[in-house]
Amino acid sequence: MMLRYALRTVRARKGGFLGAFFALMCAAALITACGTLLETGLRGTIATERYAATPVVVSADQNVHQTTVKHKKGKTKVKHKAKPIAERAWLPGDLATELRKVPGVREVIPELTFLAQPLAPGGAVDRDRPAYGHAWDSAALTPYTLTTGTAPKADGDLVIDRRLAERAHLEPGDRLTVQSTQSPRTYRVTGIAAPAQEVRHQTALFFSTAEARRLAAHPGQVTAFGVLPTKGTDAAVLKRSVSTALHGTRAPHGTTAQVSAGDGRGPVEFLDAAAARTKLVSMGGAMGGTSLLVAVLVVVGTFALSVQQRHRELALLRAIAATPGQIRALLGREALIVGAAAGTTGALAGLPLGSWLHGRFVAMGAVPATLQHTVSVFPPFVALAATLLGAWAAARISSRRIARIRPAEALAEARAERTRPAWGRILTGLALLAGGVVLVAVLSVLRTEPASTPVTFLAVVVLASSVALLGPLLVRAAVAVLGGPLALTGPSSRLARANLRGHAARMASVVTPLTLLIGMTCTVLFVQPTLGNAARAQAREGIRADWVVAAQGPGVPAEAARRLRTQHDTVTEVVRTTVRVGLDKYAAQGVTPGGLTRTWDPDVTAGSLTKLTEDTVAVSELAADQLHLKPGSPLKLTLGDGTPATPTVVAVYARGLGFGDLTFAHDLVARHVDNPLATSVLVSTARTQTQLATTLREFPGTHVLAPAAADSIQAARQQANAEVNYLAMGLVLAFTAIAVVNTLAMSVVERVREFALLRLAGATRRQVLGMLRTEALSVLLLATALGSGIALAVLTAFSVGMTGEAAPAVTPLVYVAVVALAGLLALVATALPGRVALRVRPVTVATAKE
Repeated sequence: MMLRYALRTVRARKGGFLGAFFALMCAAALITACGTLLETGLRGTIATERYAATPVVVSADQNVHQTTVKHKKGKTKVKHKAKPIAERAWLPGDLATELRKVPGVREVIPELTFLAQPLAPGGAVDRDRPAYGHAWDSAALTPYTLTTGTAPKADGDLVIDRRLAERAHLEPGDRLTVQSTQSPRTYRVTGIAAPAQEVRHQTALFFSTAEARRLAAHPGQVTAFGVLPTKGTDAAVLKRSVSTALHGTRAPHGTTAQVSAGDGRGPVEFLDAAAARTKLVSMGGAMGGTSLLVAVLVVVGTFALSVQQRHRELALLRAIAATPGQIRALLGREALIVGAAAGTTGALAGLPLGSWLHGRFVAMGAVPATLQHTVSVFPPFVALAATLLGAWAAARISSRRIARIRPAEALAEARAERTRPAWGRILTGLALLAGGVVLVAVLSVLRTEPASTPVTFLAVVVLASSVALLGPLLVRAAVAVLGGPLALTGPSSRLARANLRGHAARMASVVTPLTLLIGMTCTVLFVQPTLGNAARAQAREGIRADWVVAAQGPGVPAEAARRLRTQHDTVTEVVRTTVRVGLDKYAAQGVTPGGLTRTWDPDVTAGSLTKLTEDTVAVSELAADQLHLKPGSPLKLTLGDGTPATPTVVAVYARGLGFGDLTFAHDLVARHVDNPLATSVLVSTARTQTQLATTLREFPGTHVLAPAAADSIQAARQQANAEVNYLAMGLVLAFTAIAVVNTLAMSVVERVREFALLRLAGATRRQVLGMLRTEALSVLLLATALGSGIALAVLTAFSVGMTGEAAPAVTPLVYVAVVALAGLLALVATALPGRVALRVRPVTVATAKE
């Protein structure tokens, strides 16, 4: 029976449920979009290209492992965890002998994959297709076959793929300069090869075997082995046979050889796509979690306003003997009906939204195109379930008081709003406020970005939730402060003051989304600059070099640095990587130890950098605190390519934010990264910029910059990285902005009868609109104060934790733009429905049936 009544109510009050429908629909779309990103990270396909003709691929393990054993109450618990390493792990070349002995193996082809960037004229190199070098012997893995020319035999020979030849207009006999792991070298194009199937995500350059081994710079090691079966041998059977034969076989640095077939070959080929899975899971989970929290807050507020608008109707139902259970059941079923319609619509709309979002991440370089977007029925169904649950819960929360109080009290409250919120609401609001304060306090002691980022946005949502519950009290407090000025500015302002004072709960429902919008937007926009500016400031203070050499391509070759070195000058090469201590990830760099203090000052607080060698390491104060290190302590770690090492700590420095947490000798790091070229070269010299540039004229793409110019480039890169986060949280902010407009419009539309009575009492149309503007500006002022206060508290705590200083990076012009945008939304969402409501004659509205 209640379902029938609920259906009739929804049909009769379509306009009243429109706001709730719109809020739920946007929430479902947002959850679906985030869910597709999460699913892509978990189950996204990485299709192979290079190994298309190779049924089985043997590669090194790309993870570092940790096993823990716990004994508790007579039971033994074993946990195994694995985390990916940053660089490519290599296999011993002599493993091929073992593989050739496996039954069913026809041929074993060793594979070398290394950096090989063609330095062709501008536009010839496709930026979306990174270039890799290989030995021609491994062309059969795809396979690539010659369409013209001959295979490379001499060290100076080169075969290029057909797409590069077409873009660069190259033919056999032409010359092409290639920047690989060594100095740039010009090769003679001896042939052009084409793959048997389309290769969309990479450019292939093939060298002679000897030259490929020199450029790979891993003597006696290979990237992988392609295993080809004998005729009639099934790939699955071959995989099992190879796995059995390799059981216990280990690479020199301790990683176990892995056997892949089918879709498992893609992650071996595209390491960046495999690593992006973890990033996408983290990003999708963070976006989805934040979206869900914001959606709950917005939807509860929308339903609370909707129930408040129906207070008289529900009070009459109580007066004619409707029980509290029946009222709750009615509102719950109405919410489920609206939630089902909105959830279905939003879930369907979220699928193209998720696809668009994935495409933008690919375009920005945050996610490689090789990780294919995955869509299934799970995200829409989860979004629909979350929408239904959220709608039902919001209706239950909103109906608690009207269903609980006596019918007489319900009728009385339908005529005039209560002067004070219920004690339960106040206590819950204070509890959330206390929780938000605790989160801010915790944030001030978190010193890593992965730990602090989720707490940052959670603190904003929790504090905004406390504002939602304490809103009526906050509105009344604001009226007490603004009441005097409003009383002196004309009849419209006096009417606005009376409405703000008499309908504090209604105004509070508008303050909440505005506060959330301003607080969340300021936090999103200023949290990255706070961290980035502090890091750049440390880098500026720590670089003592006169000049910085940078490259437009993959990096600065070691030969370029060698030519810059003279008896009186100091040249420091810097190469960056990521290492793991246990399973924890730390940013690291390798620097040239000789004369280091002339070019680089990380603010050493203990020990000395003069002892930095391939067997030692310098650590930041953060790493020293986390790992309990001091000069003389051994540090067991795993280098970027999975090689274990135990260097001794020789120095502790303060500027870890600007230079990374671990600093090694350059040569050690360069041997264990995919790209050994220097990201920058610091030069302390009396020579001029022109003289240095002349020395480097044989190295295309290198530039000599002043430290200030290099800092500007770093700022541009920082902004590009921040844009990914802006896009990730932009949808949440857009949803919040829509909620602001939705709530304001609902609040105004409900007051049509009030406007008519004011007109009949003598108020002009202009005065009523002036009253609405004053109310909107008053609410905006309160929301700006609350939202700005929340953002400032959270950003300050974030800054203290991450940088050690209470110095959030707030750009005044951007802040003013945020407040102006919120004000524009508030005024438009108030003025347009108000003008529409005032078009109807007052007498018609006043005499119409409710």
